[in-house]
Amino acid sequence: MRIKPVMAALATASLGALLLGAVPTAAQAAPDPNLTITQVTLDRTSVAVSGLNTYPINVTVKGGFNSSEPGDQGLVLNVILKRTGGTGGRGDIVSAALKRTAGTLANGTWTGRLNVASTANGTFKVTGVMVGPYGGPVFGGTPYDPTPYAGQTITVKGTNQPRITAAVNPRIVPFGKPYTITWAVTNTATGKPYGSRIPIGLGVDTPCAEGGSPVYKTGTNGAITKAYTASDAGALNCAHIYTDPYYIVAQGLFPARPTVIAAVPSKASAKVGTIVPVNGSVANWIGSCPVQLQRLYGRTQWRTVSTGTVRQSGRFTLNAQPPYKGLIPYRAYFPACQPYVAAVSKTFTIKGL
Repeated sequence: MRIKPVMAALATASLGALLLGAVPTAAQAAPDPNLTITQVTLDRTSVAVSGLNTYPINVTVKGGFNSSEPGDQGLVLNVILKRTGGTGGRGDIVSAALKRTAGTLANGTWTGRLNVASTANGTFKVTGVMVGPYGGPVFGGTPYDPTPYAGQTITVKGTNQPRITAAVNPRIVPFGKPYTITWAVTNTATGKPYGSRIPIGLGVDTPCAEGGSPVYKTGTNGAITKAYTASDAGALNCAHIYTDPYYIVAQGLFPARPTVIAAVPSKASAKVGTIVPVNGSVANWIGSCPVQLQRLYGRTQWRTVSTGTVRQSGRFTLNAQPPYKGLIPYRAYFPACQPYVAAVSKTFTIKGL
C-alpha cells in the first residue's frame, strides 16, 4: 500500500505548527494525481465544546483512487479544514482516518469522524482531502499536498480551553546535569485545574513531532513532575493532550542552558583610533547567535560599539577602537539566544596611546 501522509515535512515546519499538529506546507509536492474527490459532507455546521472534551462530527467523502495495487483496497482518507475566523489556538483541524464503507476504490464512499476540540474555537472550512493515515509512516519521500476541495464551513464555540505550562528545575540546566519539569494543565477560563487526572503525553525530541510520546496522568491538581536526563536538555521537551488524530493542546520547550563567554583583546594597548581585534569563545556552543562588544561609558553605562556572530566553532571576533588615551574598559556581551541565556565576559581593558 502506498501511504504518503503529512508527517514527513515536519522537520521544516515551525515549532508552533508541530506542537499544534498543523498541516505543514513546506517541502511538499503537488496533490496526489490518483485521488479525485467529488463530495465532502459534514453532518454539523456548528458545535459547542468545553474543556478537554471533543465533539464528534460525522464525515462522508465520495471520490475515487486510481490504483490496481491490492494493498490500496484498504486506503483511508483524512479531511483537512483550515481556520477562516475566530481566536482559537490552532490553524487547522483534521478528521480521523476515514474508511471506505461503500462502493469501490475507484468510485467509493469513505466515512468516519472529525473530533473537534475546544481549542478549535472559531470557524473552519473544508479545504482538502489527503491519503492517510495522518501522521503515519512515509514511503518514498515527500508527502503529497491535500487534494483541494472547497467544502462546508463549521463554527466551533470552544469554552474552558486547556492550557499547558511548564516549570523547569533548575531554571537554567547546567551541562551534564539532570533536571525536572513540572507540567500543569489548567482551564484558561478559571486559571484552575480541571479537578481530574488527565492523560498527558510527555516526549523528548522525535516523538514531539511525530507522535508516540509515553502517556502519563496528572494529579487532580492538574500537574505532573517528570525527571529528565542530562542528554534530554539538548532536545525539544514537550507535553501534549491528544485526540485522534491531532493534539488538542501542546507545549514545547528547549531547557535554558548557561552561557560561558570569554574574550581577550589581541593587543593590550594601541594608538587612539586603531582597530584592535577582540577574540572570544562561547563554551558548549552549537549554532549561530549574535555577540556584542561593549564599552563602559561613565561609571555604570555599557554601550555596544561592535557586533558579530558566534561561529559554528564557538569562536567570535569583535573590533575595539580606543577613542581616547588611557585605560578603557570593555566586555563581550551575549544576548539571550534560545536556549542559551544572556551573559557577559569578564571586563578587560585596552590602553589608548
